[in-house]
Amino acid sequence: MPQTAPKTVMVLAAGLGKRMRPLTDTMPKPLVAIAGRTLLDRGLDMLAAAGVEKAVVNVHYLGGQIVEHVRTRAAPAVAISDESDRLLDSAGGIVRALPMLGPEPFLILNADTFWIDRDGSDLERLALAWDGARMDILLMLARTDNATGHSGGTDFLIGPDGRLARAAGAADGLIYAGVGILHPRIFAGAKAEPHSLNLYFDRAIAAGRLHGEVMRGHWVTVGTPEAIPAAEAAVLRFSGS
Repeated sequence: MPQTAPKTVMVLAAGLGKRMRPLTDTMPKPLVAIAGRTLLDRGLDMLAAAGVEKAVVNVHYLGGQIVEHVRTRAAPAVAISDESDRLLDSAGGIVRALPMLGPEPFLILNADTFWIDRDGSDLERLALAWDGARMDILLMLARTDNATGHSGGTDFLIGPDGRLARAAGAADGLIYAGVGILHPRIFAGAKAEPHSLNLYFDRAIAAGRLHGEVMRGHWVTVGTPEAIPAAEAAVLRFSGS
């Protein structure tokens, strides 16, 4: 990654994973294995390969298993943000972790999605596209024809200048791929109470400061146990591992 790229990431791993039952009766969703590697490891490995040095991972449901799982990881270095007392949702969890994330822009990554790079690193392209003077948030986006496992609608429309608007399910919209760069200034005055990142996405849209970068790799999301075979087939097809 270039020198200006974020070296820290917030990995959102505190969800309940209810749709993945019965697998998640005994393990947190980020530890579900796809083609022999956990969802969490797939994400952390990609971050390490892109030069990310520190990962702050929040935990809640069966969080002790995640703490133990990452204990021996060398890269990126992992710090735990413990939400075992109360689930704080995506934004609340970030606000609690801000002291560990620091004052510079940082990456976010949903722990239950991953992608297979093609034609170079999508994380590096995202970092190169970041411009803190024009942006408060930069999101990685996937085309619907370049995704496996997505069962919902689209999330955003992208303009010629990269600015985003809500897609409201438009057929030509793009999917939020669960990865982005955020400037911590957007959380000024926020409390570590349960609330969603969607609040900050909408504020950034209103200010013209929510931007997007369309990924070239193949994006994979695993929402239910039934989605695992398709995810494993995508891994085999696009990466062979």
